[in-house]
Amino acid sequence: MRVLAGMVLWSAALLQAQSGVWFATLDVEGRKVDFRLDLQQRPGEWRGAILDGDRPIWSTSGSLKQGALELRWDYFDSTLKAQIDGLKMTGVYARRTRAGVVERRLTAERGKALMKGSKPPAIFAGKWRIQSDAERGAKVMEGEFQQNGALVRGTIQRVDGDFGTLTGRATGNELTLSHFDGIRATLIEMEMQPGGTLQGTIDGRTHFTAARDADAAKLGLPAPPDPANYVAVKNPNEPFRFRFQDLNGNWVSTEDTRFQGKAMIVTIMGSWCPNCHDEAEFLTALDGKYRTQGLEIVALGFEYTGNLDRDREQLRAFGRRHNVNYTVLLAGTTEDGSVLKALPQLANFGGYPATLYLDRSHRVAQVHAGFAGPANAAEHAKLKAEIETLVSGLISKH
Repeated sequence: MRVLAGMVLWSAALLQAQSGVWFATLDVEGRKVDFRLDLQQRPGEWRGAILDGDRPIWSTSGSLKQGALELRWDYFDSTLKAQIDGLKMTGVYARRTRAGVVERRLTAERGKALMKGSKPPAIFAGKWRIQSDAERGAKVMEGEFQQNGALVRGTIQRVDGDFGTLTGRATGNELTLSHFDGIRATLIEMEMQPGGTLQGTIDGRTHFTAARDADAAKLGLPAPPDPANYVAVKNPNEPFRFRFQDLNGNWVSTEDTRFQGKAMIVTIMGSWCPNCHDEAEFLTALDGKYRTQGLEIVALGFEYTGNLDRDREQLRAFGRRHNVNYTVLLAGTTEDGSVLKALPQLANFGGYPATLYLDRSHRVAQVHAGFAGPANAAEHAKLKAEIETLVSGLISKH
């Protein structure tokens, strides 16, 4: 009996030790992307959260049986399967992408000590103008980093949204930053140059140069594109129109009675898009505040597969995560050119999300590319205030 009691106590202690934050590494084509995983035991189940900075991204289901851990994020169409041996974990994180199911090897340790840098760190804190050699999309971005000794965190803002919270450690003139949010696995490596500029790579492929904001213009780095002027419509005086099916297969159009005489927000999004998830939290709040005052919000989803059942279910899972009560339609796939084909009134398209703000006559008052999320706190607050002012104005005009 004493032996059995001892085994029970040992098992309970082990389970307690396995609860909490694990320091994890994802192998992405040979690149090591670090992140934190929070495991928590609840009655009858386990759940896990990928930590985006301090923001938990909770799994929708989970189990831990005899060391076999399985976590599922239905809104990402992803699963983590791993074996826990004491305070170490090895496994695979798999997610369905445009290219099919992609698997990444994962390792983690409980209570892993942070490595100390071998050299006094350079100062990376501040605002930076970043110019990359990216083949597609905007090449100029803005970065802002905070630093506490060797520890650095911050984000990079691109026209289609921020990179999420980047964290890492500086050693001498070198800095490595990682980010993983269940969708994006990003590794940024950079080195401070003698003149105070930065040279680096994003995911081992895209090279960049960066200068502090105050020095960017004189060093010839152009200004980043304005998200409010990046996507446009061909004729802003023409009412914006769409007609797509909802998640039950019913056709929905701007000509429907329920939209007549109402201001509208139309967001071009996908369940696979991290910045779309950030935007959905804000749109849900706007919907709750302004729907009774004459605002309708419609999300036009562009999904990976073209399989109606799968793509509709992913949009439903997206809606469940954010308590979405506004209209969600399946508009197409992520194939190149799909958005402009589905929405021929657009003059160009620069990435997800892109959000149109329509007056009560459904003319486009503004199109905003991307969304600055909570990782970019100052820009996030500024953008939300600007959009709320815009929406309030559109509603007030009859």
